[in-house]
Amino acid sequence: MKKQFLLISGGLILIFLFAFQREKPVTIYIIGDSTAANKDNSTFPETGWGMAFAKLFNQQVKVDNRALNGRSTKSFKRDVSKDGSFVNHWKPIFEHLRSGDYVFIQFGHNDEKIDKPNVGTSLDEFEQNLIFYIDQTREKGGVPILLTPIARRKFENGTLMNTHGQYPAIVRKVADHTHTAWIDMESKTTELLTQYGEEGSRQLFLYVNSGDRNYPHGKKDDTHLNTFGADEVAKLVVDGIRELALPIQKELILK
Repeated sequence: MKKQFLLISGGLILIFLFAFQREKPVTIYIIGDSTAANKDNSTFPETGWGMAFAKLFNQQVKVDNRALNGRSTKSFKRDVSKDGSFVNHWKPIFEHLRSGDYVFIQFGHNDEKIDKPNVGTSLDEFEQNLIFYIDQTREKGGVPILLTPIARRKFENGTLMNTHGQYPAIVRKVADHTHTAWIDMESKTTELLTQYGEEGSRQLFLYVNSGDRNYPHGKKDDTHLNTFGADEVAKLVVDGIRELALPIQKELILK
């Protein structure tokens, strides 16, 4: 009788643990640069698209936005601190990754700054760094999703210009060679900015008049988004999720 009780109890515990694991939310980690990163009140209305994206899922999905200002594929895993030591921002993500979690990978804005040796990367190095994040994510049973960098607002004669060189093409190449799902955010945001036009697209970016509490002298920034722009770009990421038919689409609250 005692043995039977122990067997039943053990079985119930296993069922409970399995159910608990199944109920634990899937985590979407975002790694990337300032265009996606969380911002604090001191830089408002600057807003990373990852902040808006985090609000678009139900409780079955947790968005953990680890994107950081000024980082590239190189400096995200080997960052130079003020005291000269190195910081690996990827390591804690890798340590906490669970099977079924996602890693959304969006770099390029800072990799192209080859005049900054601690940040900039060659195209070959950019490619190898992306493969590193993909391999490490898969090693833990996670799902890597590549994103090309979002477009900057740079118009010439009414036409939006490409400011990212060949870096988006490398993202596409890596996605193809490694059979990794990807979202072409450069194309999506290029279309978005073109629809708004040269003047109208300002309302997506960090344009504030003088006298603002955080920007007393005003600000004209064609790289970083404001709250409205972040909302619009986050919706484009959601479009990409649906186009890829990722399982997490069923947890979206955005219809």
